[in-house]
Amino acid sequence: VQLQASGGGLVQAGGSLRLSCAVSGRIFSSYAMGWFRQAPGKEREFVAAITWSGGITYYGDSVKGRFTISRDNTQNTVYLEMNSLKPEDTAVYYCAADNFPAYGRSWRVMKAVEYRYWGQGTLVTVSS
Repeated sequence: VQLQASGGGLVQAGGSLRLSCAVSGRIFSSYAMGWFRQAPGKEREFVAAITWSGGITYYGDSVKGRFTISRDNTQNTVYLEMNSLKPEDTAVYYCAADNFPAYGRSWRVMKAVEYRYWGQGTLVTVSS
């Protein structure tokens, strides 16, 4: 599985940005796609995840109500729509993928160590 993230850039606080993650390779219906972010000097943080089949979504507390994850199975692409951006959202954003059977999925998808496949990251900078 290969992942290619794009869409990062510079935006003012309160603005919006949409990230894309193009997925190639063999994706099984039990896969989930996640977005994580990492700011300088900080640990990688869970942002959102979505199951490939069924579109069940999960969000980190810091982005709930502002970010929306979605996927287009026909285009093999996962999106992260980011609204009401804050300076603290500044980070490199990574998309990730792996197989997550239903049992235990709700907590496993939030853990970076549970993902084997990662994209290269795209930088989001929010100015105040």
